Amino acid sequence: MSFRTYVLLFICGLILPVIIAQFQPFPGYLDADYYFAGGVQLVKGNGFNEPYLWNYLDGTTSLPHPSHTYWMPLASIISALGMWLAGQTTYAAARLPFILIAALVVPVTAALSYSFSKKRDVAIISALLAIFSVYSASFVGVTDNFSLFMLFGGLYFICATKLLEDPSHQRYWLFLGLLSGLFSLSRSDGLLWLAVTFLFTLFRAPKDSFSRIVKYVSLNSLIALLGFLVIMALWYARNLNTFGTIMAPGGSRALWLQNYDETFIYPPEKLNMETFLATGWNEILKDRMWALGNNLQSGFAAHGGIILFPFIVAGVIYFRSDERVKLAGTAWLILFFVMSFIFPFAGARGAFFHAGAALQPMWWTLAPLGLDEILLRLRNRNWGDNKTVVIFRSALVMITIILTVFVVNMRLFTLGWGEGEDVYPAVEQFLLEKGIKSNDVVIVLNAPGYYVSTERSAISVPYGGKDAILAVSKQFGANYLVLEEQGTLPPLRGLIDDPQGHKNFMFLGKVNGIYVFKITE
Repeated sequence: MSFRTYVLLFICGLILPVIIAQFQPFPGYLDADYYFAGGVQLVKGNGFNEPYLWNYLDGTTSLPHPSHTYWMPLASIISALGMWLAGQTTYAAARLPFILIAALVVPVTAALSYSFSKKRDVAIISALLAIFSVYSASFVGVTDNFSLFMLFGGLYFICATKLLEDPSHQRYWLFLGLLSGLFSLSRSDGLLWLAVTFLFTLFRAPKDSFSRIVKYVSLNSLIALLGFLVIMALWYARNLNTFGTIMAPGGSRALWLQNYDETFIYPPEKLNMETFLATGWNEILKDRMWALGNNLQSGFAAHGGIILFPFIVAGVIYFRSDERVKLAGTAWLILFFVMSFIFPFAGARGAFFHAGAALQPMWWTLAPLGLDEILLRLRNRNWGDNKTVVIFRSALVMITIILTVFVVNMRLFTLGWGEGEDVYPAVEQFLLEKGIKSNDVVIVLNAPGYYVSTERSAISVPYGGKDAILAVSKQFGANYLVLEEQGTLPPLRGLIDDPQGHKNFMFLGKVNGIYVFKITE
């Protein structure tokens, strides 16, 4: 395809994220708030430190504290880049690079599709599916990792294509390593792409002798590892200097979660192998079967875009001998296993949806190819003609557009966009009227969101009931508790149902459906 076509696809890819952005005045949920807040800290010259705390798993005992101990920093770095270029610390500036990256995913998907079919019309259909991405459409332009993973995933499989076309170009192993590093700098599960790259060296190795297999795999894995370390070495050095380990401490305790709410447990030492095993293998297996079911639904609806799913499956079946398809299928199965059995609660609550974004360009490539293969087999049975192919392709795109509009409308307007950011300024004004001091810390459901809305230090409501609230209040000097009707953990529902007369919790009032308490000794 011509360069002009790719430019036009990029411009078309800008339109929907820009329109959606008009109805997203703030990040909208905890992850995006966190990455935006991290970018603000970088632009202000505070480095990788933060005056807020969204969970307690890293063992932090005071504010400010080192940042990105659970989530990785690339989305915050890109947010900072947008604000630095714009010269202002606003969300509109922070999200600008993400909108541009979301638009860039469209021509990258078209290029990947064209590498399969060598057909311009098929590549454009894949590009349209990338624009109208159903469940992902509301998220690709926010300060999160969706568009980053889609871009890196598309480029990853394009590099894999180059290796298939000319195995002598070893620089592409370096590129795959670099992309694996970018995956990992974006999300902790991105490290899996380095493992996938190592597997790809095994797929590509000559099979004539064991010694040649070992030599090929060792050499190209080493090249990929070098590329990976080019991206990750500085971050690992930061972690080693800050924590004494190359991996930040926040994520390891997530292995022992017994439910998702324990992500916010305090003190974090309560999460360990002993407490995990004490729940019994029946409960452990039950939780993983629950996660497996949820992740299968996510694979169908979010990754498969509902209507695209059967055609993606058809594409996988018909192109199963293609090493890129084998690689994509292997990557999806690894992610599915990890998010269902190793980190079931995080996986079922969105991590699998997030991580699977890396494979979306491949699925958008395979969907129209799968449809075409089905129609070809029907034509071989004297059913349909070229006009039928056009009709079915058009219908697939139109249904996808309708589904995207429906899901975006539901996410932005029916469910509402935001997790407190729109009302936190009013809560802050209320607290100022009640005499809150400048150095007081607030305990709130969405701590990064409260910080970006008010510039006040905040920590998340801990899991563990009133005792945990009192413990973090004392530890962090947090004297005010903000509870929202939606999202408040069950042990604290009594404070909302009957806010008066609770020892150590003085009810100050209600602001736009949010209950505000002062914590007393």
